[in-house]
Amino acid sequence: MEEQEEAGLWRIGFTKFASRMLGDLVEHDFEIKPGEAIELGQIIGWIEGFKATSDLYSCLTGTFRRGNPELRENLDLLRADPYSRGWLFEAEGMPGDDAVGVEGYAEILNLAIDKVLEQEQG
Repeated sequence: MEEQEEAGLWRIGFTKFASRMLGDLVEHDFEIKPGEAIELGQIIGWIEGFKATSDLYSCLTGTFRRGNPELRENLDLLRADPYSRGWLFEAEGMPGDDAVGVEGYAEILNLAIDKVLEQEQG
């Protein structure tokens, strides 16, 4: 999920669904430093939960600005407030054509759920 803060500046994070799939969150870190160039699809860090550990990928080409400093003290913000204070990182650039915001992601999930329900009923 990404949200544009100002022209070309994006805050990227997880949806509630994605953070639930990781389970209780343990820690995270970035393999790049602020100001470094990033490419669409590049692994830029990782996040560990009790259920899974996952790489963090860049959803845009541009510059990594910073990780969310609040997550160092309270990683649970990713789950408790994912659409406001619980963002993962900021980056400058342009997202890939297939990047979606919260509303687009919710629509994709709703369509997938509808399809599963139709298959169960059919």
